[in-house]
Amino acid sequence: MTRPLASRRSLILAAAAWPAWAWRAAMAAAFPSRPVRIVVPYSVGIGPDVVARAVATQLQRHWGQPVVVENKPGASGIVAFGEVRRTPADGHTVFLADTATLVVNPLLHRSLPYDPQADLAPLTLLFQATFALLSGVPGRHPTLAALLDAARAEPGRVTYATLGNGHPSQMAVEQMAVAAGVRLLPVPFKDAGALFNAVVAGDVDFTAFSMHTAAGLLAAGRLRALAVGARQRLAAHPDVPTIAEAGGPPIAMHPWAALVGVAGTPAPVLEQWQRDLATVLASPEVRQLAATTGFEITPSTPQGLRERMAADHAVYAPIVREGRVQQL
Repeated sequence: MTRPLASRRSLILAAAAWPAWAWRAAMAAAFPSRPVRIVVPYSVGIGPDVVARAVATQLQRHWGQPVVVENKPGASGIVAFGEVRRTPADGHTVFLADTATLVVNPLLHRSLPYDPQADLAPLTLLFQATFALLSGVPGRHPTLAALLDAARAEPGRVTYATLGNGHPSQMAVEQMAVAAGVRLLPVPFKDAGALFNAVVAGDVDFTAFSMHTAAGLLAAGRLRALAVGARQRLAAHPDVPTIAEAGGPPIAMHPWAALVGVAGTPAPVLEQWQRDLATVLASPEVRQLAATTGFEITPSTPQGLRERMAADHAVYAPIVREGRVQQL
């Protein structure tokens, strides 16, 4: 009986003597050791959810472990990200973050259940969309240049529709307004259906949304695109000018999403995530499915994600400081 006991003690002592890097390496070698979760702060069937499920399917084939998409919509991702940051830092739970979660929320909210700098481990940018400036037909302002001229003549009289305070549509429009030196009046709506009805009816002058989202109304001639928020015209819509070409400032409007892990996740696990995500995001299946939802796959390094966050912070911070978007 004493020999097995001594052996067990020897094993315990040997394990205790392992350096931290050896434990991390052992953990990475076993990853994933159980089902993996991708928490998505959007409803099932919405564009980001569709892309997340495509990524999950490819990772599941690669790893031989279930990769489950868990939807937790609402509150601009605040509640969902707050919950994810409290999960074990072992790589088995990651979060689909976006511009709102990582950049806008910290600017607007005086108190948050997470710190985007301290609580996350960046993995990669995932995709970006391109906003267009859309108005009704015929509409009060036939061109973007005419709309901006009206805004300069009567500050606060030109209206735009948004899905609430701090929504990407509002941040995009206010980015343009700051660059153009005009004041516009936001009109909030609870859902996209009511928003587009108001724009089509001419109750609101314009809005900022993706061409893909408004495709049906554009095809029916009930909406028109004044400009696209890109540096170059979109290949799918070559007749629509960029904001700069249409008489506005030379800006781009690209809301984005990213995948992030929990701070403290072992470096070998993060590196495996990054390697495997790079493979998955290069796959034709994921890229084609993203394109059907109006997104462009835009993988990056972790540092690239940090730099994108910093660049957007520099753009949006003046909007908040000037009171164009309400702090909460």
